[in-house]
This record gives sequence, C-alpha cells and structure tokens, in this order.
Amino acid sequence: MKITQSVSHIVIVLIALATATFLASCAEMGSTNTKSLLSAAGFHVRTPQTPLQREVYNALPAYHVERVSEGNKVLYVYKDEGQGVAYVGREPEYQRYKQLAIQQQIAQDYYMASQWNGYYSHRWYGAWGGRYWY
Repeated sequence: MKITQSVSHIVIVLIALATATFLASCAEMGSTNTKSLLSAAGFHVRTPQTPLQREVYNALPAYHVERVSEGNKVLYVYKDEGQGVAYVGREPEYQRYKQLAIQQQIAQDYYMASQWNGYYSHRWYGAWGGRYWY
C-alpha cells in the first residue's frame, strides 16, 4: 500500500515538473519569436542610458509591445526584462511587425491544418474496417 502511494507521489511530481518545463519553454519560445519579428520589422535594440529612459523602461510591462507617446512623438517599445534591453520602433516598424505576425500566424495555421488533416485522414479511412468498393 505504501509503495503504491509513494510511486503515485513520484508520478505526480514528475508530471508537475514536465508541465512546468513545457510552459516555461513555450513562454521562452514566444518571447524569442516576438523578438525576431520585431528585429525583422526594423525595431532597434536599445539599452536604457539616461535616468528618463530608465524610468520609462521600469514603468513598462515586460514582454509586451506598448505604445509610448510624448508630445507628438509616438514610439512602440517592447521591454525584454531578461536581457535588460528595449526594442524601439515607430509607426511604420510597428505596422510591419503586425503584418509579419499575421503572416506567421497564417503559416502556422496552415502547417497545423496539414498535420491534422494527415492524421485524421489516416484514422478516418481505417476506422470503418477494410476498404471495400461498393
């Protein structure tokens, strides 16, 4: 009885660790993907140098593209807290980033659809027994 309980506890701990690892890798993959899209769109990587830049950087939420405006000047900033840098772009770069993100989402949807179609088509045709021509 005790052996079964200890084995079940070990299994639960291993499942929890695997889930945590999976979620952490997904978050990192998304972050890396966003950074590559921002770079491809023309955003510049900047390290906060002045006290005002550090103040704005510290006020930004991490890992989100935020619109920052001062007077008539509008910037889009992505705070990468792990690296201590910010990706900074203007309106044209932001529009290009959105286009690239949409294109990538469409490509990923097509890829997933092709993978699922193959999986389900093999399961569908074999699910009803042998192939008989009526």
